Amino acid sequence: MLDLDALRARIFQALDAAESNDGKVQRGIIVTELKAAMKLGAERLEAMFAKHPRDARSFVSANSWMTDAFVTLVLQLVQSHLHPNPNPSEGERIAVLAVGGYGRAEMAPHSDIDLLFLVPWKVTGWVEKVIESSLYILWDMRLKVGHASRTINECLRLGREDVTIRTALLEQRFLCGNAELAQTLRARLWSELFAKTHADFVEAKLAERAERHSKIGNQRYMLEPNVKEGKGGLRDLQTLYWIAKYIHEVDQAEELVGLGFFRAEEYETFRAAETFLWAVRCHLHHLAGRPVEQLTFDLQVGVAERMGYSDHGGRRGVEHFMQDYFRHATHVGDLTRIFLTELEARHVKREPILRHFLNKRKTMRHGLKVVQNRLDIEDPEAFVADPLNMLRLFEEGLVTGFLLHPNAMRLIAANLHLIDEDVRVSAEAQKIFLRMMLKHANPERALRRMNELGVLGAFIPEFEPIVAMMQFNVYHHYTVDEHTIQCISHLSQIERKELEEELPVVSRILEQGVNRRVLYVALLLHDIGKGRPEDHSVLGAQIARRVAPRLGLKKAECETVEWLVRYHLLMADTAQKRDISDPRTVRDFAKLVKTRERLDLLTVLTVCDIRGVGPGTWNNWKAQLLRTLYRETANALENGLEALNRENRTDEAKRALREALEGWPRADLRTEIARHYPPYWQGLPTDTQQVFARMLQGIAADEIRVDLHPDPDRDATRICFVLSDHPGIFARFAGALALVGANIVDARTYTTKDGFATAVFWIQDAEGHPYDAARLPRLRKMIEKTLAGEVVAGEALADRDKVKKRERAFRVPTNISFDNEGSEIYTIIEVDTRDRPGLLFDLARTLADANIYIASAVIATYGVQAVDTFYVKDMFGLKLHARPKQEALERKLRAAIAAGAQRAAS
Repeated sequence: MLDLDALRARIFQALDAAESNDGKVQRGIIVTELKAAMKLGAERLEAMFAKHPRDARSFVSANSWMTDAFVTLVLQLVQSHLHPNPNPSEGERIAVLAVGGYGRAEMAPHSDIDLLFLVPWKVTGWVEKVIESSLYILWDMRLKVGHASRTINECLRLGREDVTIRTALLEQRFLCGNAELAQTLRARLWSELFAKTHADFVEAKLAERAERHSKIGNQRYMLEPNVKEGKGGLRDLQTLYWIAKYIHEVDQAEELVGLGFFRAEEYETFRAAETFLWAVRCHLHHLAGRPVEQLTFDLQVGVAERMGYSDHGGRRGVEHFMQDYFRHATHVGDLTRIFLTELEARHVKREPILRHFLNKRKTMRHGLKVVQNRLDIEDPEAFVADPLNMLRLFEEGLVTGFLLHPNAMRLIAANLHLIDEDVRVSAEAQKIFLRMMLKHANPERALRRMNELGVLGAFIPEFEPIVAMMQFNVYHHYTVDEHTIQCISHLSQIERKELEEELPVVSRILEQGVNRRVLYVALLLHDIGKGRPEDHSVLGAQIARRVAPRLGLKKAECETVEWLVRYHLLMADTAQKRDISDPRTVRDFAKLVKTRERLDLLTVLTVCDIRGVGPGTWNNWKAQLLRTLYRETANALENGLEALNRENRTDEAKRALREALEGWPRADLRTEIARHYPPYWQGLPTDTQQVFARMLQGIAADEIRVDLHPDPDRDATRICFVLSDHPGIFARFAGALALVGANIVDARTYTTKDGFATAVFWIQDAEGHPYDAARLPRLRKMIEKTLAGEVVAGEALADRDKVKKRERAFRVPTNISFDNEGSEIYTIIEVDTRDRPGLLFDLARTLADANIYIASAVIATYGVQAVDTFYVKDMFGLKLHARPKQEALERKLRAAIAAGAQRAAS
């Protein structure tokens, strides 16, 4: 890796051969030689790491050794050539120490180098020159060096005042110089500072940890985790080591076993997690070429490839990699709990606040006891003799509010094999499990802890494959198992009446009563089929058919659970991807649902599923779509499907508009009612028809009218256009809106009998909200310019139609389907592909060029995936029945998507 003696000799020779003794010239020679050697050494190290991509310990150790070699060589060269001093005084005999991560000898490719120049007394002129020249050389080598020059007394004083400095001093490691001075510092740190402040240091580090988690995101399953600072990351492991070292002066984490903090197998878990996380961090640095600590989506793919993960089993290599990452992060959390509880037992850390002092129960059931305000086990042997006790423990935690003691968690984790088929089919086990979900206010707490300890996967083996399973897309914020638990948490919140104002429909459904056993089990199993090549809804239904009876559900309940899992996406897809103002859409949905009981259950499940995806996923637009679909379907199921027809809708809409325009002259009202074709009456709400009625009054043939109106109830801004109709008008609207960065969520275009286009678009800003009123004038101006031909959307979009770097690694296959059954008068074209700003414009322009008329478009986005659904006719007003015509149009749409994707990636 590095021939240090040869390098030293080469530099000495170059310095001796130099004609000038000028410091700048000598420093230049040193920097040139050392930079070349460092580059070569780093390349060799990276090549070695590439051959053994998971052996992070060897890499980190070798990198630290190489850093030591360069730092000590620089100091030697400075003292021998730049500032020679053959007989330094006692005050000039300094020690150089590595501190912080460098002091631990843990160096990632782009880690900082933190140095402490320890001086006996104050810094002399010569010492100052040595330090200054050394630092300039290291900085010229493009190394990031932090430094401090202090006496021992200053170190002690500053360490008392600042816990960050104290932590850095805790990890000091002697590099070169006055070894005796360094040893004195170490001895005095422990005797005068560390030994007297154990409790304060522990509390400070734990408060720092809590603040760090809060700042970065207090979730272990963040899909773009911070490897160094995030929950379950390297810093959490280092915090345990710091505390142990501070109290017991340990040098290696394995000494925690001898001290009684960890068992041997727990230390192996510690070591495996630490090695894995270090490997990830080092590959991150190499890929980015800088000290990047966040494992962003674009870097996850590269790290996974470097670590040898490949696509298999219907999942990408990056998904297998991230599943391993989250499993290790979970282990870090388990180890942290064990370690901190042991600290409490030794009275070094304060126990949790006694929030259970009102609990009157003196004795615990099922052989349990309370230790340090946590549930522990009286007699481990007797406890595991009845495996059902492992389920009872979690229920008791819900009943009493106590957390589990790490001793109890250890016992459970070591005896998971006892949860066998006999336990799974036991009627008592089924009762305990269902009680945990149905009888207590916060079932997610028990489910999450059961999941982390492996009990959930042992009791329901079909659940185990989705534990820590990551879905490689921007849409899902959590792993599959955590998403499932979040969904159950949302259902529990609704039942506790915490969301009545926000979710009135599902709150009312639950208040009126549904089969809660079916609902909770269906939510628990709805994504259990994920991660395999098959459709996860179909596979999940097959799994539910096996699991639901094992959980004690009756035959009819099992059938309903199976149906809910099979169709758990049906309501969301219908509401978000289809025109629910079309009676055919509601009729087809109602035919599949069949009963009011299923509709109620599916509605609650759908709301919990969307809300469980992550923060910001649920909004008023989705709420309004689902409420409308629920109301229309409930009405159809109650009054008969025949009530859902276009004639009834048309008559009702005309009557509602007459009432809304009550003050209009009769002649004007008759003109307005007569000028629209039937689809107009079925497709728009009355308030929008009112707007169009006013906009159409007295309009000239060459006039363009635009109305912008924030619609906070739908979380969108409504834009209405009226102008003379002409081919391709939808594409022009889409282009104008794309230019202002608007996300279109719904669009309708109609032509009046006297030749005017009436188009309405509902749009959101980049954050998924209505546009602020202050932004509407600019929005209007850009739209008017585009419609007037002053701005050509295709040209203007070229520079803006880009895919973000962090999103380039996502694969979204393009699927295009034609449906002539979902609407009575239109062909439905569904385009499922990668989203980008100019996508809708490209698709609409392609359809216009093919003489296809777009009546309406429903736009749904799921992270980087877009599903654009068009209701269309051909130029003769007919559906697209001919297969050759469909295939030709599909080829054109795919070509437009490919051209746009190439432009966006450039």
